[in-house]
Amino acid sequence: MERYGAVLNIAMPIFVGLFLLEKIIEWRRGAQVIRSMDSVSSFSSGITNVVKDVLGLSIGIISYSWMYKHLALVHFEASWLLYLIAFMAMDFHGYWSHRWSHEINLFWNLHIIHHSSEEFNLSCALRQSISNVISFFTFLLLPAALLGVPPEVVATVGPLHLFLQFWYHTRLIDRMGWLEHIIVTPSHHRVHHAINKEYLDKNYGQIFIFWDKWFGTFQEEQKEVPPVYGVKRPVSTWNPVKINFQHLWLMMQDAWRTRNWWDKLRVWFMPTGWRPADVQDKFPVFSVGDVQEQVKYAPAASTGLKVWAWVQMFFNYGLLTFFFAFIARIGAPGIFWYGAYFFIAIYAYTELMDRNRNAVWMELLKSGYALFFVWQNGWFGAAELAGTWFVGLIAAYQVLSVVVTAYFTVKEFGQEEPMRLAGA
Repeated sequence: MERYGAVLNIAMPIFVGLFLLEKIIEWRRGAQVIRSMDSVSSFSSGITNVVKDVLGLSIGIISYSWMYKHLALVHFEASWLLYLIAFMAMDFHGYWSHRWSHEINLFWNLHIIHHSSEEFNLSCALRQSISNVISFFTFLLLPAALLGVPPEVVATVGPLHLFLQFWYHTRLIDRMGWLEHIIVTPSHHRVHHAINKEYLDKNYGQIFIFWDKWFGTFQEEQKEVPPVYGVKRPVSTWNPVKINFQHLWLMMQDAWRTRNWWDKLRVWFMPTGWRPADVQDKFPVFSVGDVQEQVKYAPAASTGLKVWAWVQMFFNYGLLTFFFAFIARIGAPGIFWYGAYFFIAIYAYTELMDRNRNAVWMELLKSGYALFFVWQNGWFGAAELAGTWFVGLIAAYQVLSVVVTAYFTVKEFGQEEPMRLAGA
């Protein structure tokens, strides 16, 4: 927990720096690959994901440590060869878990957040799941366990394997020559994120592209078919908490509403997007038809609202950095109360981004929650760890956030519902 938090405090500034570099290159080229609110939503999703992971809020059906202890045919000390075996095993695991997350209805709920952005840039790489509270696919690491790869080697390789998937989420890098035959490149991954019929359910590889070529899921990017990004059933919200559970909620409704008992069971395990016929006719769900006529989600937002969204996100990122730096000192159960704050805060300010007039009530809840812990323990001992000024800053921000949210709700928002607009 503490080690992973420390690693994230190193990795996160690198991610932010690379995103800013992408923004500078976008500006210099006169391209448009980044939309402000979309990127705030992506960074916010990343915050929820790393908090969930650091707090260990997931259950493994079978753990790698158990497989290693009971199934290993040989045992070796850690070496460069074992790290290589672990990396390859992790990538094999990644290919199949990724593929099944696309192809099976229930598992798509674990992955939809990553594809929910209608843009393709470095920030959308941070859209990671909080709904994967059960680890289904650890058994795919069986080859590593049989070969005696120690759990600490897998634990070390895991974050590296994950972080190496960040860089290729960009439209600003074209083909990469001979590397296109070996590793996953931006071109390969643009295909994977596209909803064009030519590209759907292709290029599942995470580091190496040869898995797709071996298992028949490879598709090259075609110049005459520009990728269109997002999901076929648009999520139509900036709120990452909502996005994480949209598909699950739809399946639950479908299972309840259908009259066919067989459909109530199989809806969870059918190919992604399948719905019972009686429910689909009576309760249709919008789906993108001609992808070239896609209208991107973009509720009207003033410059002030966009700036405030970034302020909200970065302030909470600052609180996250403090959280990871002192997670051992905060201890349990405080770390879980602290972690819960991020989910409430992000839910509140992304509701404002969605022009939801109830955002002010969520903001009041969030600020009341935070001010309680400021009063009770000086924000989890922050006065001792960082200074009283830090606690005062947190308290002042909580009050300010309610005032600013109320201002936008009253002065700027009309009665209209969020719309899907073509502009940014």
